[in-house]
Amino acid sequence: MAFPQIKVGTASTKQLGDAAEDAALEHLQERGLRLLQRNYRTPGRGGGEIDLIMRASDGTLVFVEVRRRQSASHGGAAASVSALKQRRIIFAARHYLMRLREPPPCRFDVVSVEPSGIEWLQAAFQAW
Repeated sequence: MAFPQIKVGTASTKQLGDAAEDAALEHLQERGLRLLQRNYRTPGRGGGEIDLIMRASDGTLVFVEVRRRQSASHGGAAASVSALKQRRIIFAARHYLMRLREPPPCRFDVVSVEPSGIEWLQAAFQAW
């Protein structure tokens, strides 16, 4: 799938982010993942958010962070998932998993949406 074509000057940050999530979701669904939830947020301040929660064909629960960058000049989209962002995603994932009776195998993926295309980094980081 191509980079979402939205005029950056006319679109809000939210619209650009939503377009990147739409592109990432389509990319993952084309590869066999099934959407369980979008934009999962923990209650309260300082919590975390997970862009996409997907189920892989082998049953693995996949927590996906979608990053969009117009340029790779600062390391690209994937490089922008800081340790703090990872901790917040892990916090939100633990919150989500508490609702399940039997947690399945899980992993944390990053989907990078850039003008050059979409890159899917499976198991991009781990919860320790």
